[in-house]
Amino acid sequence: MKRFKTISTTFIVVIAVIFSCNVYYLISLYNSIRTDVERDVMTALADADIDDLMYRAGRAQALASNVQMQEDIEEYNAPRKAEASTYKDENGQLISVRTEADGTVIEERAMLSENSSYSNQMVDAMSRQFHAIMDRYIPYDMEVMDSVLYKRLSNRFIYPDFLCVEVVNSNDSVICGNPKFNGESGLDSFSFNINPDEGIYYKAYMTPLTRHILSQMFGIIITVFLLMVAFSLAFWYLFRTVSRLRTIEEMKDDFVSNMTHELKTPIAIAYSANDALLNYDTTNDPDKKTKYLTIANKQLKRLGELVENILAMSMERRKAMKLRPEDIPLREFIEEIAAAQRMRGDKDITINVNIPENTTIEADMAHLANVLNNLIDNAIKYSRDSVEITITGDSHDLSVRDNGIGIPSKSIPYLFNKFYRVPHGNRQDVRGYGIGLYYVKSILDKMGWDIEAKSTEGEGSVFTIKFSKDEQ
Repeated sequence: MKRFKTISTTFIVVIAVIFSCNVYYLISLYNSIRTDVERDVMTALADADIDDLMYRAGRAQALASNVQMQEDIEEYNAPRKAEASTYKDENGQLISVRTEADGTVIEERAMLSENSSYSNQMVDAMSRQFHAIMDRYIPYDMEVMDSVLYKRLSNRFIYPDFLCVEVVNSNDSVICGNPKFNGESGLDSFSFNINPDEGIYYKAYMTPLTRHILSQMFGIIITVFLLMVAFSLAFWYLFRTVSRLRTIEEMKDDFVSNMTHELKTPIAIAYSANDALLNYDTTNDPDKKTKYLTIANKQLKRLGELVENILAMSMERRKAMKLRPEDIPLREFIEEIAAAQRMRGDKDITINVNIPENTTIEADMAHLANVLNNLIDNAIKYSRDSVEITITGDSHDLSVRDNGIGIPSKSIPYLFNKFYRVPHGNRQDVRGYGIGLYYVKSILDKMGWDIEAKSTEGEGSVFTIKFSKDEQ
């Protein structure tokens, strides 16, 4: 038992470790997917910024077409404009040289990084330059920004229920608000710098990404969950089955131990009686001879009953056992059983049979005989020095009534359980194994019949066999 508990505990610990590892890897996968999704959102925000600049540039062009420009008229009189050029120094670093209108030369290192695509850096630099110039003249349109950002997110299979964009500064103060946003909490936010010189950002608010991420992990989560549930249920079923088997095995061991002790007692007594008959002169003492033979006969009969119970239980456990029903004249059949029981001689036994003539039932004769012998044997066993048994019946039911010691009402529901014995305090004169009534119930169930018990302590018991379970 100790080894079984150790192995069971080990399996439970292993299951717990496996489950913990699964949870850990699911959390790691969630964080990894979230990082990728956040990167996608930032990329979509950058693309939406370019789209918005294109819309605003179109608006600027429409405004410029309605204004008379003076540059063409003043072209020849215009002062000298600034010029710019770029070269690499000895370290390969790009240097930007700008000559102002007054002739001042300004050198600046180019802000290009080799860790990122030059084209992306160029687009980023151009967008910032556009913002530095355009934000002064062309107002933001948050409705357009919301629309283009939602489109860019949709291209990446991200569909937030709520989405809005505001323009804020580095202190998170709103420069251009969005009428859709009312300061809701619990939203995910993403900031994208559009003008580093002035510290201006696009700040996007959207439905938390958790649902989107979990939808991508749905298949893995469900699979892992079902696998763990199936594994746990299988282990629970195995543990439950093994526990039951161990309980049954322990009960069987106890039964075998008790039965062995019970078998040894009548064998020893019968052996002693037989030995006395063989080794001592009993021809001149008929009373002693009769006494020894009676003792041997009783013990051998007891052995027969024990063996019969064991065989009956063994037969009952065979699920493939087939009954052999036949027409039985009920009165003659029970009279024969009663006559055999009256010969026991260990008590003053009276058995009355009240069954109409020509009453016939269909049943397996051998098993029905065992059932009735068990009921009558219990009536004799659990009685006083004198017992009166009355067997009544017809084609619908059969009752076995006695005037024995009775059964406590609290024990009635458990009478037909395997190995159950009615407690009788410290009484040792009545021995049993809790098999007989279990066998009776099992055989009657197989026949499609039913049995019920009624009893009053100190007055006796009555067991009624109903030849149909539908009858009440």
